[in-house]
Amino acid sequence: MVFKRLLGAMGAGGPSVDTVLDGGAVTPGGILSGQVHLQGGSADVEIEHIGLELIARVEAEHEDGESEGAVVFERFTVGGGFRLAEQERHSVPFSVSLPWETPVSELYGQPLGIVLGVRTELAVAGARDKGDLDPLAVRPLPVQEAVLEALGQLGFGFKSADLEHGHIGGTGQQLPFYQEIELAPAPQYAHVVNEIELTFLATPAGMEIVLEADKRGGLFESGHDTLTRFTVGHHDVGARDWNSEVDGWIRQLVEHRASYGSHATYGHADPYAAGSGYGHHSAHGSGHESGYGSGHEGHRSGPGLGTAVAAGAAGLAVGVVGGLVAAEVVDEVGDFFEGDDEGGEED
Repeated sequence: MVFKRLLGAMGAGGPSVDTVLDGGAVTPGGILSGQVHLQGGSADVEIEHIGLELIARVEAEHEDGESEGAVVFERFTVGGGFRLAEQERHSVPFSVSLPWETPVSELYGQPLGIVLGVRTELAVAGARDKGDLDPLAVRPLPVQEAVLEALGQLGFGFKSADLEHGHIGGTGQQLPFYQEIELAPAPQYAHVVNEIELTFLATPAGMEIVLEADKRGGLFESGHDTLTRFTVGHHDVGARDWNSEVDGWIRQLVEHRASYGSHATYGHADPYAAGSGYGHHSAHGSGHESGYGSGHEGHRSGPGLGTAVAAGAAGLAVGVVGGLVAAEVVDEVGDFFEGDDEGGEED
C-alpha cells in the first residue's frame, strides 16, 4: 500500500513522500511497520519532523441528525532532524504499536466496512504538509475471532459494523469512539430481541466484551436496550468452550432484559440531556464477575454503512468469506480515501 504526493506546503520543487506499509493485516495492539521514502526536490531542505497519524471514519448522532467524520486516534513521530539534499533519496523505517482498542476492519480477509487509514506528516522549515490516506487493515485478535466464530455457529448473522462516537460507561474504554458489530439474532432468540450489538474493548491483559440486546417491543410496549459486560483473558483462547460460553452470555443478557422488563422508564432517558451533543441512555447490565449500571455515553444508530451481510450456521467467518459482503462496503471504503479532505476531522 503506497501513497505518493508532492508536498504542496513546500511549494513547487519540494520533496515528495512515498509511504509503504509492510504487507498484511495487523492486530489490535500489534506492530505496524513500514518505510517512509523521501525524494529530495530542487533544493536542500531540513526535515524537522516525520509523523504518522491513525485515522478512522466515525459516526456521531446529535440534535441535528447524524454525521460522520475523520477522527485521529493516535499519532507517532518516526523521524526527523536531518538534511535532505537536492534530489536525494532517503528512507526512514518505522515500527509502531497500534492502540489495543484499534477497531477490526476485516474478518478472514473480507472487509467489514470499517474505514481506517494511516497518514504521513512532514515538517520542513516550519511548514507542515499531510499526505493522502493509506488504508489500514486490522484483523481480529484470537479472542475476538473465537467469540465471532462462536456467535456464527450459534446461528447469529452479521448485519453491519461501524464506529460510534462516545464512551461506554462502566468500562475502561480509552478511545473517543467504540466499534459496534450488529448481529441478527439466532432463531432461538429472534422472538426476544431484534438484534445483538457487540463491542470489543481490548487491553494488554485481555478483553472487555459488551453485549447489547435491542429489544423487540410488543403491541403496547416500546422496545429498548439492555447491556451486559464480560471479561476474558487473551490466554483463554484455547481453554474455553466458546460456543457454550457465548451462549451463556446471550442467555444472561436476555434474562437480564426480562428482569427489568416491567420498568416503564427503563432505557428512555432524554437522548440529548445535559447539554451533550450526543445521545445518552440508561442501561442495566451485569459483568461476568460484577455488574455496572451506566450505558453508552454516545449514541445508537441503525446499520451504519447500509451493509447486508448474512452469515450462515457454519459461522460468521464462513458467511463473510463466502462472498456475502455487499459491494457497497468496498465502494464506500474506496470513496472515503479518494475523497479525503481534512475538513471535519477531529482529534
